[in-house]
Amino acid sequence: MKLGIVGLPNVGKSTLFNSLTKAGAESANYPFCTIDPNVGVVTVPDERLKLLGDFYHSKKVTPAVIEFVDIAGLVKGASKGEGLGNQFLANIREVDAIVHVVRCFEDSNVIHVDGSIDPLRDIETINLELVFSDLEILERRIAKVTKTARMDKEAAKELDFLQKVKAHLEDGKMAITMELENEDEEAWMTTYNLLTWKPVIYAANVAEDDLADDGASNAHVQAVRKYAAEQNSEIFVICAEIEEEISELDDDEKKMFLEDLGLKESGLEKLVKASYHLLGLMSFLTSGEDETRAWTIKIGTKAPQAAGKIHTDFERGFIKAEVVNYQDLLDCGSYAGAREKGLVRMEGKEYIVQDGDVILFRFNV
Repeated sequence: MKLGIVGLPNVGKSTLFNSLTKAGAESANYPFCTIDPNVGVVTVPDERLKLLGDFYHSKKVTPAVIEFVDIAGLVKGASKGEGLGNQFLANIREVDAIVHVVRCFEDSNVIHVDGSIDPLRDIETINLELVFSDLEILERRIAKVTKTARMDKEAAKELDFLQKVKAHLEDGKMAITMELENEDEEAWMTTYNLLTWKPVIYAANVAEDDLADDGASNAHVQAVRKYAAEQNSEIFVICAEIEEEISELDDDEKKMFLEDLGLKESGLEKLVKASYHLLGLMSFLTSGEDETRAWTIKIGTKAPQAAGKIHTDFERGFIKAEVVNYQDLLDCGSYAGAREKGLVRMEGKEYIVQDGDVILFRFNV
């Protein structure tokens, strides 16, 4: 999974990126690697892995990972190249979802590019640049399809759809809010790779005092929550400064720090939950003496396709899947104990994998 972090300058975007990537690297046995100055790979916090790793005395524990891309601050005119905007917009096209950091805190020492705090205005500024960039993409596609539309019925249908999408964007609406009518429209929309078609998670960056009640008393946060609900987007409340502080701590210190603040989870954990929910993702697990590992798949994935995440041969030669829920396994004290109680099941090709399944795949190639 690849997430792009966007926002106006001075909203806490880079602070959040730096703290998340540090925190993710130190909380699990997966090395943080910098692919380039603005990209970091972060491990997904999952307490089930440690429990299973201890259970099997695994030599290695490998969590799922998220790749974060810190897109440099966008400004008005980015779609026309202002502030190297075209380059940054191109980076966003490569991600699965957008994490849009919006400033919901007052601080006279941190200058806002527009001189005042107004998260809805900030969101509109970024969204308009995404819309303008997408309109350019659509114009090029319309010009290409128009050439064949008179002779080709399918091209004529696509041209009608392109005009419909263009009108939607010209109304200032995001493509993701469009209701698509059939599979053809879904297929076309996917091929355009529009920025405004990507799912969005809003990160409401607040002052420390607003964390305890999850931003409930912050009018700016409430405004973003209402907007996100209207857009079918996710939102979570975060304090980038606090995340920066806890990124330097080990797991036990981090837990104590959060408890002192009255918090149950870190910003990284909130973001992971929001992104998995937004993208319809979950994890199944494999475990043994050699390795305990989490595998990220789409909700609704069947057993052979889940096996294919591990290796294409597993999917090609799939026979059966031995499945047990991780908690049932731990409660029974052993795999044999879980089997005796009938908790280990043999599942076939139509089995839909569930979150927290511990699976041993049987295959033959």
